[in-house]
Amino acid sequence: MLLGDDEDFDPHLLDEDAFVGEVQTFEFWFGAVEGYLTGRPYGRSAATPEIELDDIRQDRLITTLCNYCVGETAALEGASGLVRLAPNHHAKVFMATQVVDEARHLEVFLRRLGDLGVTDTDAEIRKRANPALLDFKDSLLALVDGGEWDAAVFAQNVILESMEFTVFRSHAENADPITAEVLHGVISDERRHFGFGENDLGRRMAADPSRRPRLQEVKEQLDAIVLSVFEGALDDLEVPMADRPRLGQEYLETVERLGLT
Repeated sequence: MLLGDDEDFDPHLLDEDAFVGEVQTFEFWFGAVEGYLTGRPYGRSAATPEIELDDIRQDRLITTLCNYCVGETAALEGASGLVRLAPNHHAKVFMATQVVDEARHLEVFLRRLGDLGVTDTDAEIRKRANPALLDFKDSLLALVDGGEWDAAVFAQNVILESMEFTVFRSHAENADPITAEVLHGVISDERRHFGFGENDLGRRMAADPSRRPRLQEVKEQLDAIVLSVFEGALDDLEVPMADRPRLGQEYLETVERLGLT
């Protein structure tokens, strides 16, 4: 069994050689995604039932999915730009697999919006997008356009991916069957993505500690935006206030593993 076949697989626990040798390859990527793509066009199996949602719940789900599309578009555009910036061939290959992942995530969320009766997804996304998430997207792409590999990987593969991982996992616990199935496939990819970010940046900062202040600066610049994005997502999902500190801590632990607090 490939490491990626295990839904509990946690890439950041691998040592450097194992990570580069396994995760940063198309061979690993194919084995990791095959299990939850085979027989599941657009992230769902034919046997998964569609349940009727009341108007309020459906409207909330549409808003949530629209914002997921914004996040996945940010990651898609960011990853495609990072292929060119990648400092070595292993990182270029991994970013190429991430481009494919993000495009598929965007596709399955757009398809789910169609299932829910949205006919003009672009217009609906523009209407419902969280302004803070749009600000985050602009900030991420500015780092990519500025040629800042470290800062852009931090914003995308650590901050955005770990935030999405936390939100998607919380959503999947209470989602309708089809949305939950789609989310579980996406969650498996997010785990690889932020594992890459932690591994790559951890190694680079260990080799050159002078990289750390810039990442700390980026974190401080994005903190308020991230908080607003996170709160907006949890509001849309109606996550109880009592559960929010736990979810926030899950996100913060990813950042703290890099020594950035």
